[in-house]
Amino acid sequence: MNITNQRRLAAEASRGISSGPSYHLAGLLLDKHAPAGQILEFGAGTGNFARKLRNEGFARKITCADILPAPQVLLSDFEWIQADLNNPLPTGDESFEGIVSTEVIEHLENPRAVFREFFRLLRPGGWLVLTTPNQESLRSLASLAIGHHFVAFLGASYPAHITALLRLDFERICAETGFDAPKFHYTNTGRIPKMTRFCWPKAFRGRLFSDNLALETRKPTAHEHL
Repeated sequence: MNITNQRRLAAEASRGISSGPSYHLAGLLLDKHAPAGQILEFGAGTGNFARKLRNEGFARKITCADILPAPQVLLSDFEWIQADLNNPLPTGDESFEGIVSTEVIEHLENPRAVFREFFRLLRPGGWLVLTTPNQESLRSLASLAIGHHFVAFLGASYPAHITALLRLDFERICAETGFDAPKFHYTNTGRIPKMTRFCWPKAFRGRLFSDNLALETRKPTAHEHL
């Protein structure tokens, strides 16, 4: 089996579906920046987030990219690029005003290459919004201490989840690839260690109690590079 087929099978195993809290947080950040032009959903899976955006009145043009084929229900509404996201997309430089990627980076092999691709695809001043498992929650840190890996990378999560990143990793990657320093946000929804049927009460918020985080960053304009 070649590497692309292996990656496709891993994507199919995860069903291309992210968590509701991650979708909600990514949607809030997109609304905050509201780029006026075309948006790329990098890792659209089965199209759930694109449909959610459209159903909620998001009027910008959305292009979806994923290793999975386009769902039939999306073909008339969105442009779909079927491609291995570990490789550059067959799309021109500076094609998008915004990129959103929900729960995708942990599936990919080289996050620095992915961020270089984000930088290539974004127009100057364009925004990137990304979500991923939060490795610094109490639950994930307890898993690392007891199970020798972060909780989102144990058991059935592998081989879909292969790349665990911390805030410091993202700060370094953004600096290395030309992006502004990232800002981080949390879903404020997280399961309790050893009692995963239950979530932390709403009063417990932030990094230690959230299963997922979001990053927002921006590609500087040419003037800002001077």
